[in-house]
Amino acid sequence: MSASDKPSRRLRLCFIGWGAIASRVGELLAERQPAGVAIVAVAVRDAGQVRANLPAGAQLISSPEELAGLDIDMVIEAAGRPAVAIWGEAALRHARSFAVSSASAFTDESMLGLLLSVAEEAGSRILVPSGALGDLGALAAASVLPLDQVRHSIVKPPRAWRGTKAAELVDLDTLTERTEFFAGSAREAAASFPQNANVAVITALSGIGLDRTRVVLVADPHVSRNVHEISASGAFGKLDLRLENEALKTNPKSSEMTALSLVRLIESSVATLVS
Repeated sequence: MSASDKPSRRLRLCFIGWGAIASRVGELLAERQPAGVAIVAVAVRDAGQVRANLPAGAQLISSPEELAGLDIDMVIEAAGRPAVAIWGEAALRHARSFAVSSASAFTDESMLGLLLSVAEEAGSRILVPSGALGDLGALAAASVLPLDQVRHSIVKPPRAWRGTKAAELVDLDTLTERTEFFAGSAREAAASFPQNANVAVITALSGIGLDRTRVVLVADPHVSRNVHEISASGAFGKLDLRLENEALKTNPKSSEMTALSLVRLIESSVATLVS
């Protein structure tokens, strides 16, 4: 077979949800136009409602059963934790991969077990994008050998914690200094703060698990970005990682990096050279 006869790589995408993160990914893909990538469907609660900035030609669907027959390669969840349970099984049966942005859903061990079983049966894969962390390849590699500890501090301006349980623990409107209002496991953090601490599950899955990964949540009036401070130690040595992410303009609880990591995941799936 000559090079010209080989089939080109393609990636037919379906997004679950078209909120701040998904629409930002759509915007970036439209600008960058990676070869072979097409958003062919968007799943929403009400397919009859008019929505702005939808990808040209994308079909609106509202039930998991509609995934059948769409010839989807990758389903990308960007609609919040409940959507993982609603769409996960159908996504794994009707697509080659299911990318889960709301990793806090995996604190539910029974649901995770079900999805893993379906993926094994269907020959599909569950992907967990690196989200606001950009890339945790170093931590994942380090976990090949025993890890002693992993700690993840999530530091955000007070406005990013509004509308969460943080408001019950600290007066977000009068803070004058950095204040830690939660310390516990990644499982506890993600369960209690699914929008803000969702990313802690990604750290846990890359390292020593949901119950051994320690998470500290912080409101700091002196920061303007969403900050992640990760430290780990073990047989590999010692790791310290700090990221300062710009918040999404349309949602201060999420980082721009969350959308960028999905763009990288998509483009890497069709790229000839992946670094």
